[in-house]
Amino acid sequence: MKTQDARFLSPHAQEDLRRRVVAAVRDGMYQAEAARTFGVSRQSVNNWMKKCRSGGLRCLRAGRRGRPSVQRLAPHQAAMAVRLISDRCPDQLKLPFVLWTREAVGELLARRFGVQVSVWTVGRYLRRWGFTPQKPLRRAYERDPELVRQWLREKYPAIRARAKREGAQIHWGDEMGLRSDHQAGRSWGRRGQTPVIPGTGRRFGCNMISTITNRGRLYFMVFKERFTARVFIRFLKRLGRQVGRKVILIVDEHPAHKAGETKRWLKSQQEHLQMYFLPPYSPELNPDELLNQDVKTNAVGRRRAIDQADLMANVRSYLRSTQKMPYVVRSYFQEKHVRYAL
Repeated sequence: MKTQDARFLSPHAQEDLRRRVVAAVRDGMYQAEAARTFGVSRQSVNNWMKKCRSGGLRCLRAGRRGRPSVQRLAPHQAAMAVRLISDRCPDQLKLPFVLWTREAVGELLARRFGVQVSVWTVGRYLRRWGFTPQKPLRRAYERDPELVRQWLREKYPAIRARAKREGAQIHWGDEMGLRSDHQAGRSWGRRGQTPVIPGTGRRFGCNMISTITNRGRLYFMVFKERFTARVFIRFLKRLGRQVGRKVILIVDEHPAHKAGETKRWLKSQQEHLQMYFLPPYSPELNPDELLNQDVKTNAVGRRRAIDQADLMANVRSYLRSTQKMPYVVRSYFQEKHVRYAL
């Protein structure tokens, strides 16, 4: 009868086999005969008997398989690595990488601590430290952290207090361009066969400007022409008529927002509209950017427009349906970077 190789048994089955072999030898069976009977080597039987004589049957217990787990990094080294990965980019540490990949982390450990580990070990370290692979956000070098801190701690609280004092409504505004070839989302398909989605080969687009409030109000305008000061003023006039109360508008420093024509018109509307600017290169502070992402993904990226008119109709339809769901607009303000605007 063919016996099973004991090396392929489970740890508990191996432990039971060792105990039975030792018991048979103690009952008078020769070690060579026990090895043949149980399908193990004579050397293994000899080793088990030596262990039992010195330490008893507890020495036959099943242990952990594989290479012993050894922590190559000291605790203080691991803590420093976590701080560097969290606070810096690889190129800031003079590493030849842009993103924190396993290779980049391995290079960091080798240069800083002289520890050479494989990419698989680096991956285990990263998971143990609470890191996961994510798509990073892009942030401009020109962004001034001090201006951002002033905005969050001083300027915006002052704007909110003024709005409350004057009975005004705070609106967050932004504009964006939409292209017919924008695509978002994924489609199921057979493995190795990329799904093909039919669509027009022509490229066309339109523009959109919108404002939202933390109460769930949404106002927008979709247009074909280039975004200029004149278009901006046209939207502001419509906004004033629809809101029916004083508006405090917060926008970025787009040239159309700071154009001389815009400034002259705003000067004549100070009782009805006041405009403030976000810190430069800080789009993450504007809740309206989340509406832009929503529109690009769902009104453009997941629908196939056949021409410009169809694209504009899709965008208008999606925005009108969003207007009827204030809770959706309010949910934009739950994002961690814009929660201060609640």
